[in-house]
Amino acid sequence: MTKDEINLPGPLAEVTAAFERYEAALTSNDVAVLDELFLIDPKTIRYGINENLHGHDEIAAFRAKRPATGLERTLERTVITSFGSDFATAMALFRRTPGKIGRQSQTWARIDGNWRIVAAHVSVIPDAVDDA
Repeated sequence: MTKDEINLPGPLAEVTAAFERYEAALTSNDVAVLDELFLIDPKTIRYGINENLHGHDEIAAFRAKRPATGLERTLERTVITSFGSDFATAMALFRRTPGKIGRQSQTWARIDGNWRIVAAHVSVIPDAVDDA
């Protein structure tokens, strides 16, 4: 891969749309879409604030029992980067709880023509942490 293949307009637009679809599903608790956007594979990983989920089955089970209220949040400093035509990352800060800032990272891959999350990490830290 060359630097010219970073953020190609087509793949970047596609993965950005997939990310936005994920965000809308997350804040509206659309479990079907959330399950669809994670790759159905035992190697898919989601490390959350209070959970370590290995495989799509564990991720789907978590989503099925997660409370459906209080999911609204504000995104900040979202950075989506595509690498070639089939791989991308999405990073964002989010605010939901006063005094805390959340961090979300996702690794996306185009599998069988569809963008899917293959790894994700979510954490929350005190808002006063230095950005050094």
